[in-house]
Amino acid sequence: MAIAAESKKQVVEQFAIKKGDNGSPEVQVALLTQTILHLTDHLRVHKKDYTSRRGLLMMVGRRSKLLKYLRLSHPERYVKLIARLGLRR
Repeated sequence: MAIAAESKKQVVEQFAIKKGDNGSPEVQVALLTQTILHLTDHLRVHKKDYTSRRGLLMMVGRRSKLLKYLRLSHPERYVKLIARLGLRR
């Protein structure tokens, strides 16, 4: 499930490292987190939507890989990001 363009723009502005940044790991993780939360709510209602469940699991895996990269290369940015997003590690 796609997120609204205005919502996506707000997330990019909030987590961007510098102006015009939309590809940094922080922005990517924040966008994936927003999509994961939206899809989780969808799956609570539609329990048999197995295709969306597979997409959700793929997104969680992608987010996990990005967080691992951030944790190994920039630990201080990693700690700040998971605190802002409320993720546990």
